[in-house]
Amino acid sequence: MPRGLTRGTIVVKTIFRGSFTALVTPFRNGSLDEGAFRQIVDWQVAEGTDGLVPAGTTGESPTLSQEEHRLIVEWCVDQSAGRVPVIAGAGSNSTAEAIALSLQAEKAGADAILVVTPYYSKPTQEGLYRHFKAINDAIGIPIIIYNIPGRSVIDISVDTMKRLYELKNIAGVKDATANMTRVSQQRAELGEDFNQLSGEDITALGFMAHGGHGCISVTSNVAPRLCAEFQSSCMKGDFAAALKLQDKLAPLHINLFVETSPAPIKYALSLLGKCANALRLPMVPASEKAQAAVRQAMVHAGLIN
Repeated sequence: MPRGLTRGTIVVKTIFRGSFTALVTPFRNGSLDEGAFRQIVDWQVAEGTDGLVPAGTTGESPTLSQEEHRLIVEWCVDQSAGRVPVIAGAGSNSTAEAIALSLQAEKAGADAILVVTPYYSKPTQEGLYRHFKAINDAIGIPIIIYNIPGRSVIDISVDTMKRLYELKNIAGVKDATANMTRVSQQRAELGEDFNQLSGEDITALGFMAHGGHGCISVTSNVAPRLCAEFQSSCMKGDFAAALKLQDKLAPLHINLFVETSPAPIKYALSLLGKCANALRLPMVPASEKAQAAVRQAMVHAGLIN
């Protein structure tokens, strides 16, 4: 669970640690599948997941209406019932829309929000700073910045991250740069209290060894217990145990991205009977070749026979 950090007499930040699942959004006949979503939330908590991230990229947020976005976050907060923290996806390349989604998530009772760097627009570092500052100034809950140059094209520099961390609600980063040196650079410049969560499963072991605090994971959708055990081992400093789990999970980490996520993870969950293998255009179901790779990885991890 998150806890506040005290600087002087004022609690100003929140710490998140461990395995957070970037939840899929189940669909049935083109509409949200509330029953499947709520069952997934309960299963995730029961399997030891440390936190939940609804309505992010893995949740196909670009294809959700604002009303659907609101419902997904509300269902997640309601179903998790305070058992684990909820970091709600609230990003957009429109600052005004990101603020609206952030206010919506705060009203729904989310513990924090996850805000992606503005995609397609390619703002300057100053533009990035002002985007996140505008969101910071509009709400009263922690913000995790989602830095993913592979999808958004733009990368937040360490200097800009340091400026942002001076704002009252900026609590950390979901780092999907795959740049291991970034973890150490940010620790040196921003301090150990700055939440650093990996956004890439396959490099999470190195990320944690460099001083990371956890992972917002796609793989944990289908292997929540293994991912939670992996993060627990890392946080204890037992990297020998973590490496054994890494070897078990590595084919999944790789094969769940042989085609654009969340197509492979939706298929994997359908094999477990957790939700339908249904996506919204422009996303399409995983190809037969990708499905075979996912099945093979699930067998390797001991999730199916």
